[in-house]
Amino acid sequence: MTCSARELLALLADGELHSGEQLARQVGVTRAAIWKQVGELRTLGVEIESLDRRGYRLTRPVELLEAERICEAARAGGLRIPDDIEVLFEIGSTNDYLYAEQAQDRSHRRVAFAEIQHAGRGRRGRDWKSPFGSSLTFSLAWRFKEMPPDLSALGLAMGVGVAQALRQAGARRVMLKWPNDIVADGRKLGGLLVQLRSEVSGPAFAVIGLGVNLSLPPGFGASINDPGALPVTDVASLVGEQGPGRNELAARLAAAMLDAVERFEQGGFRRFADAWQRFDSLRGLAVRVTQGDDGFEGVASGADSDGALCLEIDGRVRRFFSGDVSVRPARVP
Repeated sequence: MTCSARELLALLADGELHSGEQLARQVGVTRAAIWKQVGELRTLGVEIESLDRRGYRLTRPVELLEAERICEAARAGGLRIPDDIEVLFEIGSTNDYLYAEQAQDRSHRRVAFAEIQHAGRGRRGRDWKSPFGSSLTFSLAWRFKEMPPDLSALGLAMGVGVAQALRQAGARRVMLKWPNDIVADGRKLGGLLVQLRSEVSGPAFAVIGLGVNLSLPPGFGASINDPGALPVTDVASLVGEQGPGRNELAARLAAAMLDAVERFEQGGFRRFADAWQRFDSLRGLAVRVTQGDDGFEGVASGADSDGALCLEIDGRVRRFFSGDVSVRPARVP
């Protein structure tokens, strides 16, 4: 018999000390097989401590994602999510997975979570780093029957849905930073990545990925080597120990994103515009927008119906679409 990484991790998830002999007996393998599987989990980024002649334990306990528990949490909360959601143990990117699957799969909607994601990324090609068990990373695939005229604003609409769900979960200070950041207290809580494929005068296909920090290990923010990035925060810092577990929050966020994309298909960004303005963390602030080699400074004045950032510069409004654009606070003389 063999022991899978997922099977061993389920035994270690409580964070308690487990002897190699005990683990081997539970899964019906040798202690050498356990030792080998521990090594493989470590290569996947799972931090496992070895105590000489005593056994193994995770550096901290983790609530593993389970499709059935996510669906149960949704039913308990009166939320709508598909019964066939996927929880992938290990994958490069859930966005890439669903985007590639679209060529063979013509279903209307799909949701895929990842326990371990190697190649998660944000906008402009940035890596999305998330220590094992400390975040939620998943993607939603949706097929629009017809291409919405304001499809470029889909990411902003999805941000509204995510922010509303996080606030309902107790993270009351959650805001949005154009175009795709979920923020709180000037720190990054999460981010969205939207990939689109459309046909002329036909259907459109979207994959929307979300990464949200739940409970980051101490000192993690200092390890991010990106001078232009926002400092990070997590849900635990905003909600405390009484916040929802990973599976419950997974259900809430998946349901919120599905509801948001459905409402967007029915009524476009206008159904989200007012809420976006309330969540807009940049509105009224002096910011610097960098587009390619050019920089522009002005006062952020919200987003228009197409999802473009509006920037007031010397009494005139200039519009910026996400693409190769970054937004930072303006430099103070």
